[in-house]
Amino acid sequence: MKIRNKELGIGTISLVLFIVGVLFGISFRNICIGDYLLNGIGLKSWSNGDSGIHYTVFYSLAFFIPSFFIGLNYKDNFGSKARYMSAIISGTIIFCYSGQLLNW
Repeated sequence: MKIRNKELGIGTISLVLFIVGVLFGISFRNICIGDYLLNGIGLKSWSNGDSGIHYTVFYSLAFFIPSFFIGLNYKDNFGSKARYMSAIISGTIIFCYSGQLLNW
């Protein structure tokens, strides 16, 4: 299948991984969506209840890093180049502000 002269393929997974990574990292009405997702499947989102290390940042990175490498390797597929650049930017922002993952 082609969308605007680019085929859907493995590189398109980069787009999906990026969107899931963003879902883990954003907040809506002061509640992190990643917290809801993790609690829904029975995993803890914080190391000490509501404080400590916020695990959703690591889960978000776990989706951004593969998104980066898939987008890098499959640039000809739909959505891969945009997600490749977005994954770089998002990963850099998370790395630079990683001091905020501790809530003491």
